[in-house]
Amino acid sequence: MRRGVRTVGLSVLAAVLLAGCGIRSTEVPTDFGGAPTRVGCSLSSPDGTEEVGTRAGAEFAVQVYLVCTSQLVTVDRTVTLERRGSSDRVAVARELLAELSRRPSAAESRAGYSTDVAARTRVAGPQKDDPADALRLNTPPDDLSPYALAQIVCTFANSKVTAEDGDHVVLGGPGDDALRSYECSDAVKARPGLIPAPAETVG
Repeated sequence: MRRGVRTVGLSVLAAVLLAGCGIRSTEVPTDFGGAPTRVGCSLSSPDGTEEVGTRAGAEFAVQVYLVCTSQLVTVDRTVTLERRGSSDRVAVARELLAELSRRPSAAESRAGYSTDVAARTRVAGPQKDDPADALRLNTPPDDLSPYALAQIVCTFANSKVTAEDGDHVVLGGPGDDALRSYECSDAVKARPGLIPAPAETVG
């Protein structure tokens, strides 16, 4: 009988000590890894280098950058390109932006993907006196959230159709909003919410 009491007493004492140390007792194995690393974020192709192409009729395979574990990660999408008097570059930019603003699929949501690009965001080609490679949004880039701007910049930069200068994209807002050359750097991809897309004024 005393052995049973002693065993119970030791169990209670252990529980009190654990509670005092801030450790909660559990009967299942505990994973102490950081929460963000538990999400797979593995829907896109491993190398993340696929560009606009692989044409099947009017369909194109593209990649867009979504947010996952506070980073930018590419996912594969298919868009239909319809020519309506605008250049292919602007048409592709519109399709890419539409994909960015679309709600992630159920599978993407389960994997932890999200987007910060609003559905009302639009893109157009250069205005008069703008550089030929300029793209203008209906919202000044400075008014976008850091995540949304990084998603747009890196998605456009990843496409050889919408970006003519490597990892740089020339963006501006409506009207006479200043044009800037934005870079999709590794730092932006890794910490889009903290590091704004580096930009230089154009023109």
